Amino acid sequence: MNIMRYLPFVLFLTLIYLLLTSNLEWLNVIAGVLIAIGITLLLRPPLNPISWRRTPRAILAMIQYLFILIYDIFKGGIMVARSVWSRDLNIQPAIIAIPSGCESELATALSAHALSIAPGELVVEIDPYGVMYTHVLDVTHSSEYQEQAQNMRRELLSKIIE
Repeated sequence: MNIMRYLPFVLFLTLIYLLLTSNLEWLNVIAGVLIAIGITLLLRPPLNPISWRRTPRAILAMIQYLFILIYDIFKGGIMVARSVWSRDLNIQPAIIAIPSGCESELATALSAHALSIAPGELVVEIDPYGVMYTHVLDVTHSSEYQEQAQNMRRELLSKIIE
């Protein structure tokens, strides 16, 4: 394995490590580089060439995806808070099956993360066909918009990843 081909990945991981530790002492920088090299050797990330023509579209899709994710987090938080604070706990918890429809495992995992990070929903299992079994606090609210939301996530993730 030629480590020089992975130099941008190693530098990126080192930068993330240094930002997380907030320590720029030389021993910590060396530790960050060694950890980044170790992660690179273990993961051996694929070196796909960057398509500069699709980069602006991917960045716009990523920004849109993040705004939608933040909106879902706030909306879910308000819904859960409303359910908890109401006198009659009128919820119908259930586990629903949501087909991811994503072609890559990474897109399926990111879609499951987006579902799990929103309050009131948690992906408990993903089967080999990409169906995400999700626990929801209130099936009446969740079943209304899950298919539409998953289609939007799938479209945005395909623009970002592929």
